[in-house]
Amino acid sequence: MNDPQRPIYFDGKYHYYYLYNKDYPKGNGTEWRHATSTDLVHWQDEGVALPKYTNRNGDPWSGSVVIDKDNTAGFGKGALVALVTQPSADGGKQEQYLWYSTNRGQTFSSYSSKPVLPNPGTHDFRDPKIIWEEKSRKWIMTMAEGTKVGFYESSNLKDWRYISGFNTENIGLVECPDLYLMRADDGSYRWILGVSANGKPAGKPNTYAYWTGDFNGKEFIPDRKEPQWLDYGFDWYAAVTFEEGPGEDKLSHRYALAWMNNWDYPHNTPTLKEGFNGMDSIVRQIKLKQTGDTYTLVSQPVQALEQLPQKARSYPQLEVDGSRTLDAVGDSYQLDADISWSELKNVGLRLRESADKQRHVDVGVFAEGGYTYVNRAFTGQPDKSGAYLESRAPFNAGSKKVHLKILVDKTSIEVFVDDGSVVFSSVIFPDLNDKGITLFTDGGKAVFDNLVIRQYGQN
Repeated sequence: MNDPQRPIYFDGKYHYYYLYNKDYPKGNGTEWRHATSTDLVHWQDEGVALPKYTNRNGDPWSGSVVIDKDNTAGFGKGALVALVTQPSADGGKQEQYLWYSTNRGQTFSSYSSKPVLPNPGTHDFRDPKIIWEEKSRKWIMTMAEGTKVGFYESSNLKDWRYISGFNTENIGLVECPDLYLMRADDGSYRWILGVSANGKPAGKPNTYAYWTGDFNGKEFIPDRKEPQWLDYGFDWYAAVTFEEGPGEDKLSHRYALAWMNNWDYPHNTPTLKEGFNGMDSIVRQIKLKQTGDTYTLVSQPVQALEQLPQKARSYPQLEVDGSRTLDAVGDSYQLDADISWSELKNVGLRLRESADKQRHVDVGVFAEGGYTYVNRAFTGQPDKSGAYLESRAPFNAGSKKVHLKILVDKTSIEVFVDDGSVVFSSVIFPDLNDKGITLFTDGGKAVFDNLVIRQYGQN
C-alpha cells in the first residue's frame, strides 16, 4: 500500500480508500482498496473498489471522493463521486478522470474514457482534492502541479475551470494538496492549505507542509510565506486530513493520517518476503492553536486508542543521572512522561533496546543544541544511505521541561512533543527481541515524572 485517500463518513462508518498493488513488487500499478471503521482504530477490509486497467487510461493514482448530496453530477442524490489521476493513453499524460459509485462506495464505475480535466501541458498534474465551498456554492479542487498548487471550480464535478494558483518555494515537488477550514482555539476561522513536500535541501522535513491563511473562493492568501510542518520525522508522507463524522462540530478539530514511508527507500522493508509492504500512521486528531500572531496545527493520537486492551504501569518520580533501565519491556505500547532539569546537555529514552544495550532507538531533548530528536541510527531502519538517521525539530531549551507521548510499535515510532505542535513519525526495524526501555541523561540530572507505560494487546 501507499497513498491514503481522504476518508469520508456515511452509514455510521468512516470509508477509507488507499492505493494498493496486489502485483507488487513486479509493478503493474495501483488500484483503490477499501476499508471501513467506526472508531479510526479498528479497520475492516472491504476489498478493491476502484480497479486498475479497466480502460486504456491505465491505473488509478491518488484523488479524492465526495458524497454528492444534492446530485450536482447527475448520478443520484448521495452518489459517491471520485476524481482520480490516471496516466492517460494520450502519451502518458497525467489527467483527471471521474469515477462514481451508486452502491455506497463498494465499487466505482468509470464515467468516461475522456478526462474531465485534461492535462494543460505540464509534466506533473495530479492528486485532485475536492471540497464543497459553502459561500460560493461550488466544488473547489486543488491540484499538484510541480511546485504550484492549482485551484479549480465546478458546479457539477464534470466541468472544471481554473481560477488561481499558489506557488511554493524551496520545498521541491508538491503532492497530495489539501484545503480545509478550521476554527482555532481563539474562536477565529482560518483556512489551511497543505501539501506533501520535500524540504530536505533547506534542512526541513519531507512530510506535510502547511500554511494558514484565507481562501476567498478564488485564491488562497497565506498568513506568512514560510510553511509549517505537521511532522518532523522521516515517514509521514501523502497525508490526508478529514472531518469528524458523527459529531455536529466539524471545524474545531479534524483527523489526519499518512503513509509511513519515504520515496527515497520505499522498497527497503524486511517484510517483503512475507508479501507485506506499506502501512499508515496512527490516526491523529488535529486542532488549530493560536500563539501570538501565529496559528499552528497541534496533533494528538486519536482518543479511541485509549479503549484498546492495555496493561498500564505507573512509576514513581525517578531522578536520573546517567542511565536507568526500567523493569518494563515491550514492542507495542504508549509511553507518557514529564521530564524536567536544571542543567544538562541531553536527556531522553532508549527504546526497543537490546539486552546488551547496543541496539536502540533514541528519543529526547538535546538541550545544549535547542532541539528535540528521534535517532534510529542504532537500530534496524530502511535508509541504506545513512542520511536519514536523526530527525530534529526546534525546542526552546529555556523551558527546561518537556512532555513526551511516544507510540512504539513493532516497526514504527511516533513521538508527540508537549502539546503536539511537534511530532516525529518514523519507521524502524528492531530485532524482534529488542524490547528494553532505558532513561538517560548526559551532562546533568533530570527528573522523570508521571511516567506511565500502557502495553497494547494485553489485558
